[in-house]
Amino acid sequence: MRAALITLFAFGCGAAQSRDTATLGEAVQSYNDGVRWERYEVAANQVPPRERSQFVDDMDQRAHDVKITEYDVVRVDPKGDHAARVQIKMSWYKTAEGTVHETSAVQRWERHGKAWWMVEETRLRGAEMPGLAETAIESPTPPRPR
Repeated sequence: MRAALITLFAFGCGAAQSRDTATLGEAVQSYNDGVRWERYEVAANQVPPRERSQFVDDMDQRAHDVKITEYDVVRVDPKGDHAARVQIKMSWYKTAEGTVHETSAVQRWERHGKAWWMVEETRLRGAEMPGLAETAIESPTPPRPR
């Protein structure tokens, strides 16, 4: 998986940003590996410091009901030098059900000094996942006059 991430970042971001992108790639992998393997203290290093304690508590609570079996980084879109949008796809199940679901999510990352922090994660599509915020519902476009 590490080789796939490095390849994805190299092609998606270009050579000029390779040093910054590798740092972003490491943060994305550390966060998502931490969540996947229930190492919440490790994952918490990639969220803003004031939210870390609550993050660990929330993830620990969710782990009683939800197990993530796999995740893939689908796309990394840097937004300048200090922000990025990362799309992931997760396979997971509720322990009470045992049915595997797939959910795509978008993570918003911000760079603070040399650190990358995951500041927001919302469901993009797929099954609703406990503990994952829903995307904002856009208001429908008004019909065009005829």
